[in-house]
Amino acid sequence: MASPISANKAELLAIANAVASEKMIDKGIVIEAMEEAIQKAARARFGQENDIRAKLDPVTGDLRLWRVVEVVEEVEDYFKQVDLEQAEKLEPGSVVGDFIVDPLPAMDDLGRIDAQSAKQVIFQKVRDAERERQFEEFKDRAGEVITGVIKSVEFGHVIVNLGRAEGVIRRDQQIPREAARVGERVRALISKVERNNRGPQIFLSRSSPDFMRKLFAQEVPEIYDGIIEIKAAARDPGSRAKIGVISHDSSIDPVGACVGMKGSRVQAVVQELQGEKIDIIPWSEDTATFVVNALQPATVSRVVLDEDESRIEVVVPDDQLSLAIGRRGQNVRLASQLTDSQIDIMTEEESSEKRSKEFAERSKMFEEELDVDETLSQLLVAEGFVELEEVAYVELAELASIEGFDDELAEELQSRAQEALQRQEETFRTARRELGVEDDLAELPHLTEQMLVVLGKADIKTLDDLADLATDELIAKKREAPRRRKTEDGPPQRRPQRAEDKGGVLGVFGLSEEQGNEIIMAARAHWFEDEDTAEAAPAADADTKVEEEAAPAADAEPQAEEAADAESST
Repeated sequence: MASPISANKAELLAIANAVASEKMIDKGIVIEAMEEAIQKAARARFGQENDIRAKLDPVTGDLRLWRVVEVVEEVEDYFKQVDLEQAEKLEPGSVVGDFIVDPLPAMDDLGRIDAQSAKQVIFQKVRDAERERQFEEFKDRAGEVITGVIKSVEFGHVIVNLGRAEGVIRRDQQIPREAARVGERVRALISKVERNNRGPQIFLSRSSPDFMRKLFAQEVPEIYDGIIEIKAAARDPGSRAKIGVISHDSSIDPVGACVGMKGSRVQAVVQELQGEKIDIIPWSEDTATFVVNALQPATVSRVVLDEDESRIEVVVPDDQLSLAIGRRGQNVRLASQLTDSQIDIMTEEESSEKRSKEFAERSKMFEEELDVDETLSQLLVAEGFVELEEVAYVELAELASIEGFDDELAEELQSRAQEALQRQEETFRTARRELGVEDDLAELPHLTEQMLVVLGKADIKTLDDLADLATDELIAKKREAPRRRKTEDGPPQRRPQRAEDKGGVLGVFGLSEEQGNEIIMAARAHWFEDEDTAEAAPAADADTKVEEEAAPAADAEPQAEEAADAESST
């Protein structure tokens, strides 16, 4: 037979203090765990049906054990109820409905099974408290840089010992080609903290641009003090990065302060990022200036902004093209991330060819649609007119102010432009009807006949067809080139196509999200009208039925009156 396990008052308190200190949790939590464990052991000894309570004094170590019973007139549960006669013996003056305490003998010794069960309860409670403490400690620290020791590497993920907890650097958050060795110290950014059944999950990152920002804040006092601000950052982890900085003190050069004496400050960050080359550029509110800076070291000849499309066309000398694009498009990709715009790089020769082609296309369009000679059409394009709508609806005075134009010519051009637009509209209307697109769609806001033709070709011909679309499926603009994702071994592979890669049905027309929402909601309006009609129909049927039932009664009244008159005359 196994020898019993015992613990005196001093030992119980010593155990509680030791566990609380080791796990860095409140001593009261350990005491509660002990009490629950003793309660479980007591139920095993005195009967699971009993409502047994235990109380351990955190100062003296005294342990009290009792059973709670209810005073009733007629006992139904002998484990949890007593009658008045028994209650008087336990606690004089008790009345029906009272809950009284029935003291139990102290459990000085625990058998092997009881002791093992008690230990499991204590360990589980302490583990839960430790996990809660870890979560509370780290939940508000997302965005901080923390230092830890690499504990292990599992399936490519690095497990880091943070002292009071553990964090994980997932494979996609590591710097490529960086070797993680067990026992080495490592710095990383706390990207997020999540709670789950196995305890808090602390996710770390070394590839995030925010990690680089925090490293600069540690190395550059001016950034930490807020004198210099990092306005934008972009990284190709382990290879190259760009940051845009601005100084709120005109006497301090932001680039020089970040570089430091002989490059000491930036080199400290470079070493932490495994030799990642960092371009520090001055940030500017002027988008064109910032783009020119972001494309350094390439020289830029001209920048053309398209704010509606969030696209920027950059023209560079022929010998600067490869430098502007960078190895595998790295330089222009980082510049695009830094400026949050899509940047298209072209040479001066390509730009000239593009402008010449656009000029010729627009001139020919005006020449054909307005029935004017080549000189007049080229003059309109040279003055900045691109579409027929601009000629048709521009202020007459503005059109007449063009050199060589007068009011009569301006009026004639506007009249011809409006007639051309009407002809186009009629052509599109005919095409739309041939495609079988319902006239109801033409009543929706923001939709032109040309748009309806595009919808018809996409097999969207009814209100229901259009109503089933999401806003992105209708107006999303098509991406120029889907991004490629890297693989560990092998060339970059094209990632799965997304909705924005394909573009919305009307993506080429430049509709805003608000306009797209209005179109979709207008197309769905008949759904709600149909529901209202369906709800009103039963009520109308009920009214009709009441009227039909009332009709015979109404017809019977005159007949009764006639019978009464006949009887009285008799």
